[in-house]
Amino acid sequence: MASHIVGYPRMGPKRELKFALESFWDKKSSAEDLKKVAADLRSSIWKQMSGAGIKYIPSNTFSYYDQVLDTTSMLGAVPPRYNWTGGEIGYDTYFSMARGNASVPAMEMTKWFDTNYHFIVPELGPDVKFSYASHKAVDEFKEAKALGFDTVPVLIGPVSYLLLSKPAKGVEKTFSLLSLLPKIIPIYKEVISELKAAGASWIQFDEPTLVLDLDSQQLQAFTAAYADLESTLSGLNVLIETYFADLTPEAYKTLIGLKGVTAYGLDLVRGTQTTDLVKKDFPKGKYLFAGVVDGRNIWANDLASSLSTLQALEAVVGKDKLVVSTSCSLLHTAVDLVNETKLDDEIKSWLAFAAQKVVEVNALAKALAGQKDEAFFSSNAAAQASRKSSPRVTNAAVQKAADALKGSDHRRATNVSARLDAQQKKLNLPILPTTTIGSFPQTVELRRVRREFQANKISEDDYVKAIKEEIKKVVNLQEELDIDVLVHGEPEASILQRNDMVEYFGEQLSGFAFTVNGWVQSYGSRCVKPPIIYGDVSRPKAMTVFWSSTAQSMTKRPMKGMLTGPVTILNWSFVRNDQPRFETCYQIALAIKDEVEDLEKAGINVIQIDEAALREGLPLRKSEHAFYLKWAVHSFRITNCGVKDTTQIHTHMCYSNFNDIIHSIIDMDADVITIENSRSDEKLLSVFREGVKYGAGIGPGVYDIHSPRIPSTEEIADRINKMLAVLETNILWVNPDCGLKTRKYEEVKPALNNMVAAAKQLRTKLASAK
Repeated sequence: MASHIVGYPRMGPKRELKFALESFWDKKSSAEDLKKVAADLRSSIWKQMSGAGIKYIPSNTFSYYDQVLDTTSMLGAVPPRYNWTGGEIGYDTYFSMARGNASVPAMEMTKWFDTNYHFIVPELGPDVKFSYASHKAVDEFKEAKALGFDTVPVLIGPVSYLLLSKPAKGVEKTFSLLSLLPKIIPIYKEVISELKAAGASWIQFDEPTLVLDLDSQQLQAFTAAYADLESTLSGLNVLIETYFADLTPEAYKTLIGLKGVTAYGLDLVRGTQTTDLVKKDFPKGKYLFAGVVDGRNIWANDLASSLSTLQALEAVVGKDKLVVSTSCSLLHTAVDLVNETKLDDEIKSWLAFAAQKVVEVNALAKALAGQKDEAFFSSNAAAQASRKSSPRVTNAAVQKAADALKGSDHRRATNVSARLDAQQKKLNLPILPTTTIGSFPQTVELRRVRREFQANKISEDDYVKAIKEEIKKVVNLQEELDIDVLVHGEPEASILQRNDMVEYFGEQLSGFAFTVNGWVQSYGSRCVKPPIIYGDVSRPKAMTVFWSSTAQSMTKRPMKGMLTGPVTILNWSFVRNDQPRFETCYQIALAIKDEVEDLEKAGINVIQIDEAALREGLPLRKSEHAFYLKWAVHSFRITNCGVKDTTQIHTHMCYSNFNDIIHSIIDMDADVITIENSRSDEKLLSVFREGVKYGAGIGPGVYDIHSPRIPSTEEIADRINKMLAVLETNILWVNPDCGLKTRKYEEVKPALNNMVAAAKQLRTKLASAK
């Protein structure tokens, strides 16, 4: 019985690629240094999978930034602003598209389906001249072959690539991206021909958009594409891989009818109903790559249950045609549990990271072939039973409090217009008030202090003193820049082991566990270390009150209390899978509610509750949207339903398509929302141009913080003017797209200075126009 892995994490067990990329970007190392790190990582991944007994090992799943950008490079679809003149695309052009450069901005970045991974959105139009401009897929296949590994090269399928793209600037929004299919298929044919010539026997096309709500024209595009590729694919075994959700009956019918296709990869973890489609109708002689091992969570597989599922499928598709696989790429999980030296043994026994999932896949394949490892299965069953019965998982008081939430929608008593009036009397802010999103650059010195405190090399008093000094520097800088509503910069969360505020809050809540090296790639070199929610959640004590109060004591200007919202904590964690997600979210909401009310009592008049990931958790199927949005928005409202009218509640969202959930965002009933806007070509503003009325405060981002590029005062003023064309002056805020922790102070200072200058310039202009 054969085994297969859809894809594997790229960063390395100790984030080797992250550090190599950042060293290269900072011009501290050469391109050859970067290539060597990448080659060593690829080799170790292939060796690991081969050693674990995996038959179908993927290649071309490694990427310096993301696999969609790799496909854009393969197709030569470089936007004109990067001045690419043809030939093989090099690092300069590739990373300029991803990160921008001194003269032009980056391409848009958005979430990969409903994950916390991001991709660079292709910008296409009728005039794009496609050409075969990156031979990466073939080069990596040859590289693996030279090392003795026979791999399955993986490509983003042509239809999914187009469906994940957007019309380029200046191209009509109604332009049919699928009309470009005849232009890109010839390049796919070139790649396929080269792979065949290099000795490939299998090829994998990832077509994840098949799980979306597709119309008949879109489904027909898959049929047309693979019919066109059929002759070129002749002689190859072809796997079409789907993941993240069920296929609709129409999509499944399209999939199994594709010409030249040998095998179908299905997510049977999130696509629970797809199994029924397979049992009803599976084409004779084809392979089923059954994704029974979860590629998106870190819980050990219930091997007995998965084996039962596989045995039922085996009876349908045939013993020699069933391949055991992961549900999706293991990119979305941590690398190796072996590196976790601080997790207690009980919780550790409940977990499986990427390396362990590879072993699980092969163990299931062997068991299906009659070579069951009884000791391995027995150990797994004991861990499953331990997790179900452990007293640390359940807290009766928390469950009772969460149950009591039912029956109320937890809205604030006064409408937002009246609240804004009360808040303005208290805060006395100018029109177009300026603020930032929360974090400031996390310096080497700051990280050193935090590491030394964790290693007991400095005392708690010395640590607190150092953090206070950093907060004071951040406060002074904001006052010098004349920013209106300040933040404390989140230095208490600045350490390699605490990569973001989700981890910081999770560490202070019960029901969470934490890893040392459980890093997961978010985009480029950016990695996060999601907390693990293993049990009921509560707040034992205040989490941020001390730091926010300290920061407020350093200035007369309003200081924002900074919190992460319940939906974002949920969506950016590895969540327990033994109860519905909404129940866990309500528990987190109650914990954050306690913190909000303690901040208010401490004199913090502006409290930001970030919900950056609310859109990210939206199910892929429209039929499931309403239920998710109902409990997600409700969870946010629970956090702040008890505060006074004069306490201003902010929230923040970033890097997703918000237009389709704008009414739910309004229903959150926040006083002010700051929201990503600049990197996505200001498409958020189109909602307001189309007549949506927004009465609360809103700050669409005026510049992209994920690029090192520093925008000019004129550029920012132009963005604000576009906002003023569709939004009332008295509700508009001026702020960056997102937090500043990934940037350097030499980038942050001039960018914020230009931002404030642009706001002041427009205030003067608006005042003179009265």
